[in-house]
Amino acid sequence: MDETDPSSKSEPPLERLSVDELEARIADLHKEIEECRAQLQRKRAQKSAADALFGNEG
Repeated sequence: MDETDPSSKSEPPLERLSVDELEARIADLHKEIEECRAQLQRKRAQKSAADALFGNEG
């Protein structure tokens, strides 16, 4: 399976996680969200540059 596919992760049910495990998972999720936001910003910049070069067609 693709490691970048969130559905390929087999996480235990939240009810089975300890407080420390839940806090660690939340920290990991926050980090992943920030990585997604950074990638989104890069893609928007690339799109903006392409639109400026080729004209905005859509």
